[in-house]
Amino acid sequence: MTVSASYYDGKTSRRYLVTLTISGGVAQVRGEVERDCPIAGLHVSERLNRAARKVSFPDGAYLEIIDGAAFSALLRGIGQRDSLVVRLQQSWFHALTACAVLVAVVVLSYLYLLPLAAQGITAMLPVSVDRQVGQDTLDFLDTRVLSPSQLDAHRARAITARFRALTTPLPDAPDYEIVFRKSRIGPNAFALPSGQIVVTDEIVQLLDDDDALMGVLAHELGHVHRRHLMRRLIQSSAIAAMATALFGDVSAVLANIPTVLLDLKYSRDIEREADDYAIAMFKANGLPRQKLALVFEKLGEMDKDGPAARYLSSHPANEERIAHILGSR
Repeated sequence: MTVSASYYDGKTSRRYLVTLTISGGVAQVRGEVERDCPIAGLHVSERLNRAARKVSFPDGAYLEIIDGAAFSALLRGIGQRDSLVVRLQQSWFHALTACAVLVAVVVLSYLYLLPLAAQGITAMLPVSVDRQVGQDTLDFLDTRVLSPSQLDAHRARAITARFRALTTPLPDAPDYEIVFRKSRIGPNAFALPSGQIVVTDEIVQLLDDDDALMGVLAHELGHVHRRHLMRRLIQSSAIAAMATALFGDVSAVLANIPTVLLDLKYSRDIEREADDYAIAMFKANGLPRQKLALVFEKLGEMDKDGPAARYLSSHPANEERIAHILGSR
């Protein structure tokens, strides 16, 4: 069988019209150029829809096949088949299946593999890293959204003293510091990796209940003790780093770490861990868990666009969660 082709010597752009035949395991080129080559020394490009097939010679010369159907028949005639990968690429069913598998792998990696990896990396990081990140974040927040507390100094000391008198549910409790601030973001409390638990004047005034406030602090201490924020920061930074490596300057990730920390949303599992920590702390100290549930009940009663919206955005309150607090043994 003879196949029409264009021959290029690999050195110039000149095109030579030739034909290709195969006989006795040898490719024979005839026409404006004549040469023979064992088929074992040739490289044939993969079959792609509407794309010309290319046959490359060891010295860089190559053929562009003009009659693709005849060339395919020629290959079949000498027992040559497309590779498994090529056959799969030509199948819509297999292509769609591969896409579905890829999506499943990405989703499962995000939901399970990335959190496990972040937990392992966090465990290997020295605590000094947490402290530096936390202090830098607080400095950033103090210049943007926080201002000095206007809470009565005696009241602030009393809250701190009462919480420090409580027994923590796990040994080796981390060093922590309760920091009071007035906030532009309304009622809020959050923990920084450095062990600083930021409590806004607004949430103290909103709750107006020291037992409930102990619940807020216990929950945030749970985040500190479990190093949740560093785990979430590593996860978010890994995703952002991959995205910026593909689409932009990776230095933007480092520059925006404080903002990322402020806007992090905890996963359901992490929130459950912090809730369980607070529940255990209340139990160890004989405090009523109803006061812990009261925190979320009060915030949940407020309009979602009201002053508690930001706290709720990172600490989702719902009936299931309150039921878990009240129903835990």
